[in-house]
Amino acid sequence: MLAIEARGWGWRHAGRREWALRGLDLRIEDGERVLLLGASGAGKSTLLLALAGLLDPTGGGESEGTLLVRGKDPRAARDETGIVFQDPETQLVMARAGDDVAFGLENRCVPTAEIWPRVHAALAAVAFPYPEDHRTDALSGGEKQRLAIAGALALEPRLLLLDEPTANLDDEGATEVRGVLRSLAGKDGPTLVLVEHRVADAVPLVDRVVVIEAAGGVIADGNPSDVFAREGERLAALGVWVPGRDPAPLTRTTPTGPARILAEATDLAFRYPGADAWALVKADVDVGGGEAIALSGPNGSGKSTLALLMAGLLRPGRGVARLGADDAWRLPARRLVTRVGTVFQDPEHQFVAERVDDELAIGPRRAGRGDLVARRVAAELLERLHLSHLAAANPFTLSGGEQRRLSVATALATAPALLVLDEPTFGQDRRTYAELVALLAAHRDAGGGVLFATHDPDLVASLADRTIAVREGRAA
Repeated sequence: MLAIEARGWGWRHAGRREWALRGLDLRIEDGERVLLLGASGAGKSTLLLALAGLLDPTGGGESEGTLLVRGKDPRAARDETGIVFQDPETQLVMARAGDDVAFGLENRCVPTAEIWPRVHAALAAVAFPYPEDHRTDALSGGEKQRLAIAGALALEPRLLLLDEPTANLDDEGATEVRGVLRSLAGKDGPTLVLVEHRVADAVPLVDRVVVIEAAGGVIADGNPSDVFAREGERLAALGVWVPGRDPAPLTRTTPTGPARILAEATDLAFRYPGADAWALVKADVDVGGGEAIALSGPNGSGKSTLALLMAGLLRPGRGVARLGADDAWRLPARRLVTRVGTVFQDPEHQFVAERVDDELAIGPRRAGRGDLVARRVAAELLERLHLSHLAAANPFTLSGGEQRRLSVATALATAPALLVLDEPTFGQDRRTYAELVALLAAHRDAGGGVLFATHDPDLVASLADRTIAVREGRAA
């Protein structure tokens, strides 16, 4: 039986003029392990959602052609399919970790006696670091990713769909997840379709590479080594990550004059309401003009909390975080937006407008720069980050990589002195990654400051002037 069959299949999201994917012809045999590649916006996440039976034309979208999962309409094959979304928060529904993994099993009417043994096994498989009664709202982004993967594995699906499963994980967590996926191989293992930008790490897990393009369907297909040897140069030019073809390194431009301190944290600590432990125990950090600082550390170490405190978006439980001479959290929104631009780990948390261009114009307007200037700034950033064709789209309909670029653009739109970014290169293809890094480097080289939390060693090597390690809530 074919696990997946597509014949001239395409999908257009509600309210969009362009097709997310069109002209797809694809056959995947039962048990195959496929790495799905394509430039940002090529339709990879759309295809996974369709295969999971989560796209419904009655909601306003439009479908054409045929798409089958194990010989059935994908909506009729949901009980045989498991998916891990690009954003894990969209699939965590219960207050406690173990209950969240059990939720899918209960919905599929798995016998009660089987549920908790499968929950235990799935959490162990992803090395989930907490007890099963641990609160899901107290997890870091990477820890939520592990929990979402455990929820999919517990279902024991015949088709497993993974959208950037290691993107928010530290090195140890990513290695553990890849080990789990490797252990699923074999004649009785599920069919695997994996979207992953860490291509070199993903290749050993698969036996086939399929590259798609939004308007062109499948543009390359075959054994990984053959595809990259034969098509590597063309794919890299299209923006596809190809092993051994990384973007050219940046040339550092040294700013003139002494650096002024843009932001400073002293004895900084924070505990989320209702939490038993402090998310950040003690941090002493300063960011000067003309420098980029990386925050490194494992999932749950406190990097994102530190970033939010430095950006003035959380009130410290102890200590102070200053922007210049001002307590960051005390600044009113109109002043804060001109001093610091922030990118959250989940970009959807910062979108408030119904159009991409309106989203970009909000910051400049709030900073008092007028509608004409706001529109010009928005147009320039849309062009620079390859989002102009999406100006009228709803931000929530963009791909994960497109949403990330939009969130970085909103941070840059008010020309703040300081940028505070959480995983700024998530979901980017080779071309947009290079463009984002160049934009951040230009901000730094012009005398601005950049503070970014990341698990991306290439970004640290390309951009960071120094690295601050965050471990168990401590940073200095």
